[in-house]
Amino acid sequence: MKKILSALTLLTQLFICSSALSQKPNIIFILADDVGYPGLTVNGGQSFYTPNLDSMARHGMNFSHCEAAPLCSPSRFMLLTGKYNFRNYSNWGYMNYDEKTFGNMMRDAGYKTAFFGKVQLKITDSSLKNWGFNRYNVFELTEDTVKEYRYKNPTLVSNTGRLPDSDALNKYCDDILTRDVFNFIDNNHNNPFFIYYPMSLSHTPFSPTPDDSAFAGWNPDIDVPDTIFFPSMITYMDKKVGMILQKLRSVGLAQNTLVIFAGDNGFEKAISYSTDNRDGDGGKGTTLEEGTHVPLIAYWPGHIKKGKLNDDLIDFTDLFPTFAEAAQITNLKKYGKIDGLSFFKRILGEKDTAKQELFFHYDPRPGFDTLKRWVRNKTYKLYDTTWLGKSGNFYNIQNDSDEIYPLDDSVLTTEEMTT
Repeated sequence: MKKILSALTLLTQLFICSSALSQKPNIIFILADDVGYPGLTVNGGQSFYTPNLDSMARHGMNFSHCEAAPLCSPSRFMLLTGKYNFRNYSNWGYMNYDEKTFGNMMRDAGYKTAFFGKVQLKITDSSLKNWGFNRYNVFELTEDTVKEYRYKNPTLVSNTGRLPDSDALNKYCDDILTRDVFNFIDNNHNNPFFIYYPMSLSHTPFSPTPDDSAFAGWNPDIDVPDTIFFPSMITYMDKKVGMILQKLRSVGLAQNTLVIFAGDNGFEKAISYSTDNRDGDGGKGTTLEEGTHVPLIAYWPGHIKKGKLNDDLIDFTDLFPTFAEAAQITNLKKYGKIDGLSFFKRILGEKDTAKQELFFHYDPRPGFDTLKRWVRNKTYKLYDTTWLGKSGNFYNIQNDSDEIYPLDDSVLTTEEMTT
């Protein structure tokens, strides 16, 4: 009798899991700003406190080899469109209004879509709708980047217009944004939804959060930003992620919502940190590991096996097709050439193809910056300098992550020559 009951229980569990997978999951994609891989304790970091993200990784899948571009705008073009920068990146903060983003794709798949947070694009109401978002509340428009009212007294623009100064007074940007996330969840409880939440945290200007005693008297117009507040900003970022996960649990949507968290590039150079095996400084803007290696966590209770560490090579073009596969979209031709490779099956524990190397085209301000291209795998990295009329720079980044010692052809092993 016990064996029969056990078999029935197993069949019931299999049925529930199969039924859930037959439905399109809700998706929330949270993108932290200027948060490198060592920012999380679960990744070996020792300088910051991230209990919610650590728990998210322990109960989901943590990725050890996710790479972004060294600066936010190039990274965001890659993830929004699934394309390498040479295909559609013409200038900092300018995306063609006719470009197709994952917002278009998810809306086409029947999702209600929302964009809450850092847009860093020149926008109009029609442009965000053109890019596929039903609801939005965004900051750091190109015309607002000088003042950078992004934390206390934030500058925000939504479907209904610019947030009045009186409504933003003494408010904190990510408190408003997470409120919008919660409202969107409540209003779409019975619809599949896709939320893109690119946080304000933890970019400059470094300033107190509402959990700091200095916040009440802080005046962003005159007070001088200080890196002393950065650990608190990381903790507040982590707190907001935890609040979103708790919200999903409280409304009964945790098991039907795939949550993915990532950072968009490394820490600012002014930020120092320690890990289990090294001390370092932020590498934002550089093509070193400290500029491009970012955290990536996938969390979906009941679907992702707890505590899995994935060491596949992932880059930001891979998010677009991953969202597509989660939403059961099989034809991506209408969205142009997609360079990414889905890792959706792999987060579910199924075997699937993974990239063996990553390619990057990095030219953040065309005409002003020096174009850099490179390919890498887990061990080696090769810069393309052929267009400069000299041989490329080749590094063993596993042993030399700071890229101090380029490998000369004369010292390469047979394996390295064929890599």
